[in-house]
Amino acid sequence: MRGCIFDLDGTLTNTLESLTYSVNLTLKEMELPSITMDQCRRFVGDGARKLIERTLEACGDRSLSRLDEGMEIYGRIFHDNCTYHVTPYQGIPELLQSLKEKGVLLAVLSNKPHEQAVKVVKEIFGERWFDYVSGQQEGIEKKPDPAGVIHIMETLKLTNEECLYVGDSEVDVRTGNNAGVRTIIVSWGFRTREELKEAGARTVIDSPLELLSYM
Repeated sequence: MRGCIFDLDGTLTNTLESLTYSVNLTLKEMELPSITMDQCRRFVGDGARKLIERTLEACGDRSLSRLDEGMEIYGRIFHDNCTYHVTPYQGIPELLQSLKEKGVLLAVLSNKPHEQAVKVVKEIFGERWFDYVSGQQEGIEKKPDPAGVIHIMETLKLTNEECLYVGDSEVDVRTGNNAGVRTIIVSWGFRTREELKEAGARTVIDSPLELLSYM
């Protein structure tokens, strides 16, 4: 494989605490009850708007009458807290270093807003490993639409056969399949192995360095 595209939250970085913290600061400002980290784990994966929709529904706003308000507050709060207690999963730095030594092109594709995706990658990993980072942005449909994967492959001049997609959720299973690339799903992220298998994951790995055997 010449290239590897990674999901960010739950795959490269444990961002659950930052997401829960930002959501609960948003709810506090809206004078709504907080959610648990386990609820947040189940709400993430489809972008910020879906996260806030699911959160408001859990807080009783079934009609989503306060969605625009919630998005404005969350956008402001998350901008300042997107790296709050964020850490790479154990073994990820070693994996990235090994892949770069093999000459593999590395990219990130996240449903996190683009500015925050770039900020997290830069602050947690620096600029030495990733050749391209793409978050949710205008003109590129969010995952599981294959547009983001296709955009990265075109940018890095990779074919489907040369590219591997790595993620941790049912959204990632569908993204890789929709893009027609080999897809590896990790078990250390935001979903259980049972949820991943139910979503159709064909290859599930339990530690980062296992990925090297597929390159």
